[in-house]
Amino acid sequence: MSQKVYIAGVGIISAIGNNVGENLASLKDGNAGMQQMERLQSVHKDKLPVAEVSLSNDELCSELKLPNHISRSALLSTVAAKEAISNSGIDIHKWRTGFISATSVGGMDKTENFFTEFLADHQNGDLKNVVNHECGAVTEITADHLGIRDFVTTVSTACSSSANSIFLAARLIRQGFLDVVVAGGTDSLTKFTLNGFNTLMILDSQYCQPFDENRRGLNLGEGAGYLVLVSEKVAESMDQKPEIALSGWCNANDAHHQTASSPDGTGNYLAMKGALKKADLKPADIDYINLHGTGTNNNDIAEGTAIKNLFEGNYPPVSSTKSFTGHTLGASGAIEAVYSVLAIREGLIFPNLRFETQMKELPFAPVTELQHKELRNVMSNSFGFGGNCSSLIFSKVIG
Repeated sequence: MSQKVYIAGVGIISAIGNNVGENLASLKDGNAGMQQMERLQSVHKDKLPVAEVSLSNDELCSELKLPNHISRSALLSTVAAKEAISNSGIDIHKWRTGFISATSVGGMDKTENFFTEFLADHQNGDLKNVVNHECGAVTEITADHLGIRDFVTTVSTACSSSANSIFLAARLIRQGFLDVVVAGGTDSLTKFTLNGFNTLMILDSQYCQPFDENRRGLNLGEGAGYLVLVSEKVAESMDQKPEIALSGWCNANDAHHQTASSPDGTGNYLAMKGALKKADLKPADIDYINLHGTGTNNNDIAEGTAIKNLFEGNYPPVSSTKSFTGHTLGASGAIEAVYSVLAIREGLIFPNLRFETQMKELPFAPVTELQHKELRNVMSNSFGFGGNCSSLIFSKVIG
């Protein structure tokens, strides 16, 4: 059984860039992706900012040579997954290759369009817009486009979905079932999710301020992120062996509430503690935490309390990159996993934008300026509805 699972490539599309290079440039320059809605048609257009990918569906379809009835989630997924494979330099067809993709929205954007047309005139409404509604269809469209057939599955566990897809990939590689796995997640903006989060009264009408004492809520975003995870055998065959591995992971559930985390962050604490144990690391070994950091009152106090209790006065630098991308739901764990890999590769700690006032309950505050620092171990947190909490640890491989 392989003891290390290496990260051979990454791919991403988000509101701050259409590829890895553009995302990294935005993170360095402090360019956030929030703005007034342009593509999503909503009654809240002038009230709730979102973080939209700049490319239209037509532009994505043209780039990928896919038909225009394909959902936006699938289009975003395919762009990011293709970049991850290209970035890895691996011929995935030489190995037992899997594709594990996460989503919470699925093809809902096309379903919404269908019902708008159908309700206006029962003679209208293209059924092609609803056949790919379910989450699994999004995965299958991308897998077919990539030509991956050895293993294909979908994960949908709310906002921890793509973090869970990544460590499921690692488990399958370590158990010898697969050699290479393209794993991550995708979600597009839809009226359903916007209205749902607005009903919960956790959306911010201004640009979000994660981990700030005066935080008001989150901004929704969209995008996709994927990692190419490989076994020791595959890594050894590469011209340049990958230098970053997924060293730790854990999923925990505090079963506190359908949408809220427990006030003391029990699930968050257990996920981080379990990931450290899996990686055989101590809290002091973590050089940076990419926070779940949604900007809601409940999430930030729960996550902050868990960090306070686990790291006991020896707090690593922390920041929420959702201050750049918004909350991309099922894609967020993978997008932030890509950022964690980039943080190690580039020696960077990304800033927590718009932070002003330290939370009174916490003895630490997030990083507010880009920092240059050699990083050995980076933790990435993803905490979802239903108490589904996951933490990943990425580590630089020495020797």
